[in-house]
Amino acid sequence: MTGSTETIRVVIPLTIRKRNGRPKILPPDNLTSRDDRSQDPHVLHAIARAWNWRRQLETGAASTIQDIAAAEKVSDRFVSRMMRLAYLSPGVLEHLVIRRVPPALSLNDLVAVADQPWAEQMDFVFEGSVEAR
Repeated sequence: MTGSTETIRVVIPLTIRKRNGRPKILPPDNLTSRDDRSQDPHVLHAIARAWNWRRQLETGAASTIQDIAAAEKVSDRFVSRMMRLAYLSPGVLEHLVIRRVPPALSLNDLVAVADQPWAEQMDFVFEGSVEAR
């Protein structure tokens, strides 16, 4: 990529607070929360890790996936698979992270959906139709 016109930047306004010694991602104050739905903390944690790893590669803090895997003490295959979550569509990320709508899929299926075109991801994630994978 040579020009900045080819770059897509996704900004998700989040607040991170510690609760019981653990970080918790909070949505913006102006967003009404839905108390009847609760997000799986593992999904949020996996998305946060994926974005952190992506940021490390983009900034040069890590030069390869193997470097990240060694630092995290996990396999490079795990890092490359989970890092796909950083490439979910902005609409899916908004629903998962800000609106806290739980996905109709397992975390492994959510990782696989990241390979689908952005226009199709919303149906896969929230309706659970993964047969087309």
